[in-house]
Amino acid sequence: MSHPDALDAIQNLLDYRFQNLDLLRSALTHASVADNRLASNERLEFLGDAILGLVICEELFRRFPDFLEGELTRVKSVVVSRETCAHVADRLNLIDYLNLGKGIIEAPHMPTSLTSCAYEAVVGAIYQDGGLEPARRFILAHMAEEIDRVMAGEHRLNYKSLLQQHAQHDLGATPTYEVLDEKGPDHAKAFELAVVIRGRRYPSAWGPSKKTAEQLAAMEALRVLGRLEEETEPVVNEDNDAPAPESDAAPDEDDA
Repeated sequence: MSHPDALDAIQNLLDYRFQNLDLLRSALTHASVADNRLASNERLEFLGDAILGLVICEELFRRFPDFLEGELTRVKSVVVSRETCAHVADRLNLIDYLNLGKGIIEAPHMPTSLTSCAYEAVVGAIYQDGGLEPARRFILAHMAEEIDRVMAGEHRLNYKSLLQQHAQHDLGATPTYEVLDEKGPDHAKAFELAVVIRGRRYPSAWGPSKKTAEQLAAMEALRVLGRLEEETEPVVNEDNDAPAPESDAAPDEDDA
């Protein structure tokens, strides 16, 4: 990784030019090839993990002003997860630039933890080299898309699809989605929706778009119906803390 052409190529991929190239070299040096653990990327990974968490928390706080603490925490836990970091690292092709021991290179499958740690180490290296603003730009250039994926319900479960399958198979009906309320200016509206099945309205949910609110409302209906298994525990709105801008909530059942 010390070859000048390789260093130039990885900086182009990262869209960041290092003042101190030793930081970049360290971020891409796995413990399996380092002379000692202190010479590996583990310390930078530790720092990068903290910076990543800070930037994502700040971004979620800014983007979703009506979300409660529990909702923000659960979205953040997915966005900064090992799986997500590895996904971003794969998009950046970081694996092609890592210094790895022979045993790892020859392994049939590359551990997810290896690439996710490399991504966090790069975040730490950028922070050390240029400060918080360059690190923030780098993180959000790639993680903004991951936030959108989580909020659209596409990261782990498509709750609308799961609910439709259950409702049609076990209840003989197709779910409909009812808009109960919307608040906020045109550029930052929040929507409250509820699922209705065979005349029954299930607990409502708020979201920054109708699509997101539908996914969260479907999740709430699945919870009431007992269709959320332990292994498919939702990543957002887990405790029925709907991110409503006001404390009043829509009734669980239709008034009719």
